[in-house]
Amino acid sequence: MLSSIFEKLLLLLGLLWLLGQSMVLCAEESPVPLPKVIEISAGEWPPFLGADLPQQGVIARLIRDVFADANIEVQFVFLPWSRAMHDTGNGKYAATAVWMFKQERTQAFLYSAPVLDEKFVFFYRKDQPFDWQQLTDLNGMLVGGVSGYSYGPAFDAAVKEHVIGLDSVGSVEQNFRRLVLGRVDIVAEEISVGYHMLQQRMPDIADSIRHHPQPLLINQSFLLFPKANPQSDVLNSLFNDLLQEFRASGRYDSYFDTLTTVESDSFVKPVQP
Repeated sequence: MLSSIFEKLLLLLGLLWLLGQSMVLCAEESPVPLPKVIEISAGEWPPFLGADLPQQGVIARLIRDVFADANIEVQFVFLPWSRAMHDTGNGKYAATAVWMFKQERTQAFLYSAPVLDEKFVFFYRKDQPFDWQQLTDLNGMLVGGVSGYSYGPAFDAAVKEHVIGLDSVGSVEQNFRRLVLGRVDIVAEEISVGYHMLQQRMPDIADSIRHHPQPLLINQSFLLFPKANPQSDVLNSLFNDLLQEFRASGRYDSYFDTLTTVESDSFVKPVQP
C-alpha cells in the first residue's frame, strides 16, 4: 500500500517537473513583443544628426527608415552627448546614436552593426599650408578639438604623452573661428561634418579653409542599445538584419549621395624652404 502511494507521488512530482519545463521552454520561445514607437537619444552632429536639419540628419533618416521597415516608429531626442549616453545607459531611451567603439561601453551597451563610416582629417588655413604624415609631425602645434570627442587611440595617447597639444571647445563652429583667428594651428574633424559647417553655416570663412588628404582616423560608428532594457537584444538583432538588407540592395549608399566633401585636390603642398 505504502509502495503504491510512493509510486503515485513520484509520478505526480515527475508530471509537475515536466509541466514546469514546458512552461520554461514556452517562455524562452515566445518572442519579446516589439514596441510600436521607440525613442532614440542623439547628440548634435550635422549633417549626420541635428534637431533642426531636414529629417533630423542623414543618419537619423537612415535609422528611422530601417526601423520603419519593421513598422516601428522612431522619435529622436537631442541632448548633450554625455547626457544622451548616461540616460540611455539607464534605460530611459531604446538606443543612442551614434558612437565609435570603446571596450568599456560594452559593459552597459550592445553595439549594432556599423551604421556610419567616418573619415577624420585636419583642416588648416589656406594661407598657412600644412603637411603631415605621422603624429610626431604635429609636435609643437596646437590642435583644435571638440570636448568629448576621441580622435582614435593613437592620437589620444600622443596627447596624453604631450607629443600633441590639444585644446578642446564645445562645438565645430568654435574651432573654425579659432582657426581663422590663429588661436589653433589645425582642427581635427570628420570631413563631411567640417565641410557642412563651413559651407552651410560659415560661408564667410569657407574659402579660407582646406583639409589635408591624409586621414587622421578612418572610423565606424554604431547605434548603442542599453543592456538595462530587456528589449535591446531583439531590437538590435532586428536593426542589424534590416540594415544589412539596406546595404545589400544599395539603398544604404543613397543616403550619403548629397553630402558635401571636398577631396584631395584642395590640398596645397607647402613650399619647401
